[in-house]
Amino acid sequence: MPSGSTSGVGRVVAGRYQLLNRLGSGGMGHVWLAHDRGLACEVALKEVAFAGPAEAEEREARVARARAEARHAAGLRGHPHVVTVHDVLEHEGLPWIVMEYVPGAVDMRQLVDRRGPLPPAEAARAGLAVLDALTAGHERGVMHRDVKPANILLAPDRTGAPHARVLLTDYGISVRPDAGETRYTMASVLVGTAGYLAPERAKGGPPTPAADLFSLGCTLYFAVEGQGPFERASALAQVTAVVMEEPRPPVRAGALEPVLRAMLAKDPALRIPAAEAEAELARIIAAGTESPTRTRTDVLARPSGGRAPAPVPHANGSGPSPAPATAPHAFGPPPTPGAGGRRQIRPRVVQCALAGALGLVLALVGVRYATAHRAADRAAPPYGEAVGLSAPLKDGDCVLADWPGSVRFQGTPRLTVDPGCGGRPPDGQVMAFVPAASAAEARRLGPGSCQERTHAVRERLADVRGLAVVPTDAGFAAAGRRTACLVLGAHGPVYGPLGGHRAVGSSFADTATMEKGDCLDVRSNRDARLVACGGPHDEVVVGFTRLGPGVTLAQARTLSDTACARDVPPPANGFDASVYEAASWTSEGPWKSGTHLVVCAVRKQNGGTMEGSGP
Repeated sequence: MPSGSTSGVGRVVAGRYQLLNRLGSGGMGHVWLAHDRGLACEVALKEVAFAGPAEAEEREARVARARAEARHAAGLRGHPHVVTVHDVLEHEGLPWIVMEYVPGAVDMRQLVDRRGPLPPAEAARAGLAVLDALTAGHERGVMHRDVKPANILLAPDRTGAPHARVLLTDYGISVRPDAGETRYTMASVLVGTAGYLAPERAKGGPPTPAADLFSLGCTLYFAVEGQGPFERASALAQVTAVVMEEPRPPVRAGALEPVLRAMLAKDPALRIPAAEAEAELARIIAAGTESPTRTRTDVLARPSGGRAPAPVPHANGSGPSPAPATAPHAFGPPPTPGAGGRRQIRPRVVQCALAGALGLVLALVGVRYATAHRAADRAAPPYGEAVGLSAPLKDGDCVLADWPGSVRFQGTPRLTVDPGCGGRPPDGQVMAFVPAASAAEARRLGPGSCQERTHAVRERLADVRGLAVVPTDAGFAAAGRRTACLVLGAHGPVYGPLGGHRAVGSSFADTATMEKGDCLDVRSNRDARLVACGGPHDEVVVGFTRLGPGVTLAQARTLSDTACARDVPPPANGFDASVYEAASWTSEGPWKSGTHLVVCAVRKQNGGTMEGSGP
């Protein structure tokens, strides 16, 4: 059957994926909902389609482009705001990309068409998530090149909150300009979508992070206005408007207006940097609604040396990176003006000297009272007396947790911070933050949002749970106006840093910090080092299994390979059984906790080195 057929329901692709129904179509082909017979779950399959013989002449370039999409998106695997790519395979001579299926998702264009323009704070929330994903790609040298409303998915989170999950998709025309990659597009064809291209790209300039930021500005403009800033009757007219004309003045953008103007600057050198855009979007979210006049002053009147520092993010990728990948950023409250910047309220000139003196005394008493109460507010513990911390948690902080009655995850734990993770084995680590407009909003949305923010890293670990540390009313400002999202060992310590906080080349002290997708340099039966999956490695972690309660640790070291071969066989993860075999890792931690969990890996049967990031 030729690729691109509309009657493909029921087809089985590559002997594994049964097509259920078509989810949508685009320039590269069709996206299908499919059932993965191997793992008994639903996935999305992207099929490269060719409309006719003339288009088939581009076959080689489009096939190569599909492979590039899979490679670039897979490099961001596990990022909470990027649709996960699981695999790329060939069927009937054409590639298919196996992706995460996102149930209940609607793209931003569809949402605006159905509901009308979004409120500025809601658009800012989506923009912050997309910018987080773009920044993660930019740090890897990958430019998206086609940021637009149709490529932003909004889906329910784990709590069922509609549109709470924001995902960037379609890296089909992304490129790494500094990697010497072939660009699979004709030189005479503009790469991107008319009306969302940066002007320098429309004039033939190279793809840059600033160009992606311009496209994001156009997308957020569409979100709040219901039409693009350069929307015209034809694609040519839109491209011309991008280069030659200013965007239409927005009428619904509110607090978002000055940020949009800064993102849509024609000259990329004058465009707002990503770090400043992140800070401004986060401030709009935290404020909920804010005066456009005040926002304009904050964004555009900042001195050249006064850029707000970028918040420290956390990484959500499948393998570690020397620099942490940007997952949801956390932002503190807006800075408070210094005393020299406060407006001084002068007392009236009164006729009676006695009344004036009395007023002065009362004023002094009031100032003293207010100052004392401000000091008391600053001294309030950010998360309350039960948690016991006098300072707010920071990204990457390792924590020790003492639970009431020593029963884990019952009651409120008393936390102690070990910033360097160098003390006793930590119980967990701070992995993300959720900003809020008020303490009440933090209580209402923080726990569910934290579960969403830490979902990816928890899915890759064997025995962990999430915990939201929510600020109190009195400590809300001291906590930086945000909920801290922790990942803790479910039954015992985690024995070291997690996720992107782990250093490449470091040894594993315990299997508790081994994650699915980790690539290992095996020095001995007791020494495995974390290495980049793009280079040579000896094994890849593919999953976990559990041995019986009567099995001792000594027995486990002889039984675990067989258990992994049975429960997590290499073919189930795409590894050829004639080339690869199961391997396993055990440690004292799971036996102390009583879980008896084993880490399952894959290695070559001949003991050779594995290369690249996949099977």
